[in-house]
Amino acid sequence: MATTDAPGHSGRGLALMLSAAGSSQVGAAMGAHAFGAIGPAGVVAVRQLVAAAVLLPIARPNPLRLTRAQWYPTLALAAIFAGMNLALYTAVDRVGLALAVTLEFLGPLAVALAGSRTRRDLLCAIAVAIGVYILVLPGPSSDLLGIGFGLAAAACWAGYILLNRIVGRRLPGLQGTAVATSVSALGYLPVLVWLFVSDRVTPAAFGFAVVAGILSSAVPYTLDLIALRGVSPRVFGVVMSAHPVMAAIAGLLLLGQQLALHEVAGITIVVAVNIVTVLAAGRGGPVSPGSTGRGYRFGFGRRSKA
Repeated sequence: MATTDAPGHSGRGLALMLSAAGSSQVGAAMGAHAFGAIGPAGVVAVRQLVAAAVLLPIARPNPLRLTRAQWYPTLALAAIFAGMNLALYTAVDRVGLALAVTLEFLGPLAVALAGSRTRRDLLCAIAVAIGVYILVLPGPSSDLLGIGFGLAAAACWAGYILLNRIVGRRLPGLQGTAVATSVSALGYLPVLVWLFVSDRVTPAAFGFAVVAGILSSAVPYTLDLIALRGVSPRVFGVVMSAHPVMAAIAGLLLLGQQLALHEVAGITIVVAVNIVTVLAAGRGGPVSPGSTGRGYRFGFGRRSKA
């Protein structure tokens, strides 16, 4: 068995995780190109179908054999998937990729900080609040609705973390995630039907949405899964902090979204707090991917959001 965080494995794992983060944000930027034709809901509908097409052959769940105790949290998880991606993409459409992703990132960070009452974590929570205020700088011209959607995505991600623990205990492997993703995709089918009937779906828009599904779901999921075989969840959690940074780069290069100085400062503070939180959580000893170490358990490990 390979040793976790051995130099060769950690270097390869780091490259895979950074590639996954970059792929996820490039996918989101590609999806934004389709907003004008099919809107955020249309992009999410296509993305969910792509995610289901990837997860179902891997997990091979049998929905007919699920018990009531297994269905309840799985359906709740499906609702979380549907709301989380729609809220995020709506926020991206209104306030830009970097700001939307950073706001969404507050979800797992808030769950991690809520699990402790230490003075360090209290200071981290205060720092996050300051960072968010600097990032947003609320005023008369602020898109409060867009910011609200970003925070709604954060709340959904926090709910996903907590629900995923229940689903993981009641269903083996990725079966719960696969079923929840499929249910979410089915829920979005009426959106796709309406878009096709109203002749709003153009080849370009549909292509951008498919690319978004592949780059934001299939590719990062596969790379993250491979990466976790060679690095610890603590290292994984630190690298997760690259997502807001990658979002800023993708937004600039692919969407022409330039950041103001206060936005760069706010993102930097939020990312720094996440790194401090994850590193502090891992001081108690090595954490394996299947353990209950706080950094991994609260969502700083494998991000299998569909």
